[in-house]
Amino acid sequence: SPKKRKAKRFWLNSSPNPSASSERPTLPNLSFPHTPPTPAVTMAAEQSAEHFRGQARLPGFAAPRRYDLRLTPDLAACTFAGSVSVSVDVAAPTRFLVVNAADLDVSPGDVHFAPKGSGQVLLPVEVTSALEDEILIIRFNEVLPLGEGTLVIAFQGTLNDKMKGFYRSVYELNGEKKNMAVTQFEPADARRCFPCWDEPSFKAVFKITLEVPCETVALSNMPVVEEKVNGPTKTVYFQESPIMSTYLVAVIVGMFDYVEAFTADGTSVRVYTQVGKSAQGKFALEVAVKTLILFKEYFAVPYPLPKMDMIAIPDFASGAMENYGLVTYRETALLFDERHSAAANKQRVAVVVAHELAHQWFGNLVTMEWWTHLWLNEGFATWVSYLAADRFFPEWNVWIQFLEESTTGFRLDALAGSHPIEVDVNHVDEIDEIFDAISYRKGAAVIRMLQSYLGAEIFQKSLAAYIKRFAYSNAKTEDLWAALEEGSGEPVKTLMHSWTKQQGYPVVSVKLKDGKLELEQTQFLSSGSEGVGQWVVPITLCCCSYSVQQKFLFRGKQDDFNLSGLVECQKKDDFWIKLNVDQTGFYRVSYDEELASRLRHAVETNILSAADRYGVLDDTYALCMAGKQKLVTLLHLIAAYKNETEYTVLAHAINTSLSIYEMMAVAAPEELVNMKKFLIDFLEPFAQRVGWDAKSGEGHLNALLRGTLLSALAELGHQSTIDEAVRRFNVFLEDRETPLLPPDVRKAAYVALMQTVNKSNKSGYESLLKIYRETDLSQEKVRVLGSLASSPDPDVVREALNFLLSSEVRNQDCIFVLRGVTAAAHEVAWTWLKENWDYIAETFTGHLLTYFITVTVSPLATDEKGDEAEEFFKSRTKASIARTVKQSIERVRIKAKWVMSTKGEADLGNVLKELAHKH
Repeated sequence: SPKKRKAKRFWLNSSPNPSASSERPTLPNLSFPHTPPTPAVTMAAEQSAEHFRGQARLPGFAAPRRYDLRLTPDLAACTFAGSVSVSVDVAAPTRFLVVNAADLDVSPGDVHFAPKGSGQVLLPVEVTSALEDEILIIRFNEVLPLGEGTLVIAFQGTLNDKMKGFYRSVYELNGEKKNMAVTQFEPADARRCFPCWDEPSFKAVFKITLEVPCETVALSNMPVVEEKVNGPTKTVYFQESPIMSTYLVAVIVGMFDYVEAFTADGTSVRVYTQVGKSAQGKFALEVAVKTLILFKEYFAVPYPLPKMDMIAIPDFASGAMENYGLVTYRETALLFDERHSAAANKQRVAVVVAHELAHQWFGNLVTMEWWTHLWLNEGFATWVSYLAADRFFPEWNVWIQFLEESTTGFRLDALAGSHPIEVDVNHVDEIDEIFDAISYRKGAAVIRMLQSYLGAEIFQKSLAAYIKRFAYSNAKTEDLWAALEEGSGEPVKTLMHSWTKQQGYPVVSVKLKDGKLELEQTQFLSSGSEGVGQWVVPITLCCCSYSVQQKFLFRGKQDDFNLSGLVECQKKDDFWIKLNVDQTGFYRVSYDEELASRLRHAVETNILSAADRYGVLDDTYALCMAGKQKLVTLLHLIAAYKNETEYTVLAHAINTSLSIYEMMAVAAPEELVNMKKFLIDFLEPFAQRVGWDAKSGEGHLNALLRGTLLSALAELGHQSTIDEAVRRFNVFLEDRETPLLPPDVRKAAYVALMQTVNKSNKSGYESLLKIYRETDLSQEKVRVLGSLASSPDPDVVREALNFLLSSEVRNQDCIFVLRGVTAAAHEVAWTWLKENWDYIAETFTGHLLTYFITVTVSPLATDEKGDEAEEFFKSRTKASIARTVKQSIERVRIKAKWVMSTKGEADLGNVLKELAHKH
């Protein structure tokens, strides 16, 4: 958030004093002939600059139609100069034009407005830069004529190092460090590159020209139409774009290689990489070509641009950005190295590419009207990226993996400090924080729920109609509901309002009484508190078999349902009942004791589908944390997964178990020996089956499972896993091409190695740093960073945390070190954050800053630490982090409550002893 400073005022004379008007030079008479003023003109004459301050949105009296933008970046000096000529439609009388601008130098003499066809040039009498509002207020002496005119502004700026606006990213070429110039404008940073109407609804056409060094590659949204060389520089002219929002404009200048392919209808698709890395772009290229073809068919609208460029940027704050025709990515989200990338990297590339290309239709062609509707972009792109991945890689079972996305949404939305899917945005500083698990994951899960309710075919046809109707314009959530309602005949708006307009979600409690199903819904909160929300819940239900599925809408707080076949089904010995079949609904289910016990048996005997096995565990874990079920019930349920066959379900059981282990280190440290034995006994048979080495012809999911299992055993201190990891690592250290440590198990081996590291024996830590420094593969660097803080020794953890702030770690990658901090060192990380806060808050912005808070504060588990965090942030919170601070402290309170309820479980010790010595 920019510091609040007084507005800068630029006058046409040398005096900044408004009362010194008599000293101003006389301007030529540039006004129109006098006509009697209308009421609107009179109002316009009374406008003042103060009207425009402190507003969430720009005024609507003028709108851009076309930008002619020229930029000249200086890569060595890290500066840029530019000019923009904007065709503006003045729709109401005004003496002002108000545009967004931030961190730009604009001189008043470099601003003028020319009404179309008048032959006149109007010079402003005052140009005010309101820094806190990030606007430029341009005042003219006369009311501007209605209709079209051209606003011209020249400006200068700095290629910053904040990874937003027009910024610099550092790369190495032939051993020499160089700068590339890159843009990242979403959500509201185009204004840091050129003055503009920087809101999604102000769509316009863009004609971009770049003046750059001759040897560089210059890219923008559209293809190059002409290049003119002028000594050491060249001027690159790009084709005019279709109508689009400012946040999607992109410009990149640097040295790149590329690989290229074409879709069947001739669209050029390229993946640009650093010089020498283009082979790593081939997998993303294949996925992109297939994805463009699939989405053309799915949305029934061709890809609108003549080319699709995707480029890997070394310094990049988020995962990727869907700029129209020029998508930017972190290297880890675009590049895949056949020898050194893991299966998880491959899947991430496929899903992220599909996500970004979905935006070319859902976001770029049809754009949200305002950031309140961000979820339309992100929720939809998240959901449809899984649809694409499932089409191309059915063996990955991505719809089961999608449940992990839902779980992330569930966890955030169970906080009192969550927000509705449609969230009011009153200041630009608030936008960054809503790029979160609600907009992406809950958004995607709610779309999946609706698709499941309406049926895939009706849903797809209605979407295609929506895209056609709103192409090249803006839409709100209601517009999507209207299209789906029209196509399906269902009351979509009524059904969905309860899911997007209010925060949270329900837990549906189920009892079986006298052959009737008794349902009750309440808002689920992880704190165990009662919420007030109420939803229209699309209930799906199976009884004893998946052959017949019942569906109905549950609208009330409480209701009884007579279901056909329920009484007959109940008579069976292996009777079970499951609500939210295959977890397609965004709600949790709480069963009475009898029904829960029968479901546990259905899990153990593998009768339930993989998605339902996942759901039973996820709901029970959430209810346990909220104090609604006992921990011993959850532990017995985990034991029922001993024969689990599906990667995602087993991975969830592992992550749940580690989370319980972490909580028990605070709540019941005396029980950790038995807990550890139970978990190791649970995991070992799986680990023995998959082993360290890939079997011939094994699938993608086995590769994912191997890394997850071995990492968990290493974290639990399983000695034989650690010994084997160290043996293999030592061979790898001498020979990076050894088959003994393939990419899928490297992270596990690094974590295992760090279990042997302490203050007096740091050789393992030093060896990992050696690998970090010698590799140029971002994925390898991230694997190392994610392991450095996993030592049980707090001094080593502190050293790793200090390393993340060194110049050796790119700002975008710091988060990986923090994520690797183990349970024993959470308080070390919190102390470290407080000590380094001033530097961190100054250096990092947006998501990167909020990650520091979330990852460091949320894992704390006592009220004392919650109080500490509250006190610390009291004087340090600003709008851009307020939501994150509140949510993180709430998580601490929830964990502290869980710790207290666990301490009160009298039978915990006996149950753990029994589970630990079962074999």
